[in-house]
Amino acid sequence: MQTALAKSLQKRQVIFLAMLLFLWEVDSETIRYSMPEETESGYSVANLAKDLGLRVGELATRGARIHHKGSKQLLQLNVKTGNLLLQEKLDREVLCGATEPCILHFQLLLKNPMQLFQIDVQLTDVNDHSPEFLDREMFLRIPESAQPGSVFPLKSAQDLDMGSNSVQNYTISPNSNFRVATHNREDGRKYPELVLEKALDREEESELSLTLTALDGGMPPRSGTVTVHIEVVDINDNAPEFLQSRYEVQVPENSPINSLVLVVSAQDLDSGNYGSVVYSLFEGDEVSQPFVIEKISGEIRLQRAVDFEATQHYIIEIAATDGGGLSGECTVAIEVVDVNDNAPELTMSTLSSSIPENSLESIVAIFSVSDPDSGDNGRMVCSIENDLPFLLKPTFKNFYSLVTERPLDRESRAQYNITITVTDLGSPRLKTEHNITILVSDINDNAPAFTQTTYRLLVRENNSPALKIGSISATDRDSGTNAQITYSLLPTQDPHLPLASLVSINADNGQLFALRALDFEALQAFEFHVGATDQGSPALSSQALVRVVVLDENDNSPFVLYPMQNASAPCTELVPRAAEQGYLVTKVVAVDGDSGQNAWLSYQLLKATEPGLFGVWAHNGEVRTTRLLSERDAARHRLVVLVKDNGEPPLSASVTLHVLLVDGFSQPYLPLPEAPPERSQGDSLTVYLVIALASVSSLFLFSVLVFVAVRLCRRSRAAPLGVCSGPEGQLSGHLVDVRGTGTLSQSYQYEVCLSGGSGTNEFKFLKPIFPKLPPQGPNDDTVENATLGNILRFP
Repeated sequence: MQTALAKSLQKRQVIFLAMLLFLWEVDSETIRYSMPEETESGYSVANLAKDLGLRVGELATRGARIHHKGSKQLLQLNVKTGNLLLQEKLDREVLCGATEPCILHFQLLLKNPMQLFQIDVQLTDVNDHSPEFLDREMFLRIPESAQPGSVFPLKSAQDLDMGSNSVQNYTISPNSNFRVATHNREDGRKYPELVLEKALDREEESELSLTLTALDGGMPPRSGTVTVHIEVVDINDNAPEFLQSRYEVQVPENSPINSLVLVVSAQDLDSGNYGSVVYSLFEGDEVSQPFVIEKISGEIRLQRAVDFEATQHYIIEIAATDGGGLSGECTVAIEVVDVNDNAPELTMSTLSSSIPENSLESIVAIFSVSDPDSGDNGRMVCSIENDLPFLLKPTFKNFYSLVTERPLDRESRAQYNITITVTDLGSPRLKTEHNITILVSDINDNAPAFTQTTYRLLVRENNSPALKIGSISATDRDSGTNAQITYSLLPTQDPHLPLASLVSINADNGQLFALRALDFEALQAFEFHVGATDQGSPALSSQALVRVVVLDENDNSPFVLYPMQNASAPCTELVPRAAEQGYLVTKVVAVDGDSGQNAWLSYQLLKATEPGLFGVWAHNGEVRTTRLLSERDAARHRLVVLVKDNGEPPLSASVTLHVLLVDGFSQPYLPLPEAPPERSQGDSLTVYLVIALASVSSLFLFSVLVFVAVRLCRRSRAAPLGVCSGPEGQLSGHLVDVRGTGTLSQSYQYEVCLSGGSGTNEFKFLKPIFPKLPPQGPNDDTVENATLGNILRFP
């Protein structure tokens, strides 16, 4: 009991009590029509659009439907005109039987919004059936001693029509002994009795044959006849009499076959054969009746199952006949008691197999429930599972609508299996379950979502065109076309980034391709946005950031900045022979367009005129002397320095250095090594600059010589004796910068003494004085000035 109570509390129950039904029937509006039975098909019963106050065509737009509980569709609705048409000829006797009035119940269903209207069509009876007697002949045995006024019961005729069209009167063929009296039963049916008006004389007439006619009340009336055979017998003083003229009994509808219903008893005061009584069913026969009576004992038993839903009451007439032909009659009223033997029935009127998500209170289904049982056996409770977002609402008499309780989300749950349970209140309770499947249709309420907000793609430079560099991916929780995603490149905010010529995207799968070879030295990284758009209406989209990083390849050889390799004359470095070990001759400066270890440069001395005299620092390119110079060392040296990067494979470049060892200066101009042949395509502007520089230099040199000559002439006049001027002398020194072509310079200072006894002007070279050089570290990236000129001191 507790388990059943717990289960009942878990379900939402909608119970129609009797009072609620009564109030509903009072408030609801029912449209009633009447039409005669046997009307031909196509007959227009009424115009529903006009009666309901609807516009022409509104029935069609609102999906009007006629619902009738039954296997046949009796009425048809023309949604264009609104006419309610008869689908086929209706027979009141087939549809309603003995029920009066005969009312057919229909429901009109309208959508958007959902409405229900009750339509009752009453079939009026027409006189289409004649009265019929179940037996073709009747047999009566009447003693000749019967007194006038004696009454003898006759069997009634059956007429399927109702009301005035049923049997209204009985007549008998003309004769001198009998007449027919017509009487009413409790249920309103007519039955005949044969009344003796003149005493019989067996010796005159031992048998009589009369015709009994049953007439209905139709216009014109219909009739049925039966032949009554009367046998005149000897005197039998007493007719059998039942102990009760009326018996009442109840029979449960689930009673087994041959179960005892009732025992009737009749007594006859005569003796012998005239006192023995035989029982029989007076009305009907044993084939049509579900009951049978034992002739001797009077036991009434059940010979066929009775059904409360088919027939609730039976009234049978029992006759007791003695051996002399006299009979007595009694009435047995049998009430069939209902038991809960019918489970509730559920009839689905309309069902939406698919519901769009996010809709508010959508009607999923409309159905009706019924139970042919009575009382609590016919009262029903309708429920669904408690954990579903649906509700049951009563919409009409025994009609329910299944609606959504809240908006549904297809992405959370795309399908619902709903079990509608209808339970009656009988004992034991019977129930019916109906399963329906509801699909939640998708609407485009989810934008595509990328798997990452930012994608980082690595691609090596010098790639082949149309190379796949990566892919992006987005998902959409919707379904169907709403989940079909198209990828695209979004316009970039950088006007200098030619995105359309760099990458492309496959619109179907999001694969990214490089359209051309990328150059790390020109573009090391770039970023752009990609979009993902679904095919819904309206379309939803999202975007993600893609950053492409170009990886460096060792595709650039080192480039030597100093000494310059494209000069018109080779670079020559001057080194004094008195230079100490580690003397900085020059520094090779080179760069590499690559990055990382591809740009790590190392230097090495590849070739030298005299190996072991010079060395190159591997990390900074400084060229220094490795030992003290000697007189045996050649004056001219050619060095080839190799500059190599750290890539894989490594790339390199070489530069040639010309070094000139000097131990004294006898001329202001020192010869230079042979200049390489001029380039065939030298710049004309460079030629002009060289000519102008040579002219200016020549003019300057000429001015210096003139100035020196003038000074010498004046001094020779003032001082007849030769005097040597040292560093501390009165004469100021003049500095002359003699530069090599295309090289940096390092200054040297010499003391020059003029001899007074000489007849000609000449110079006497003294010991050179080297300026003290600042120490140079191995990581010094500056370009030192080496051998840019010599400092000459004149008197």
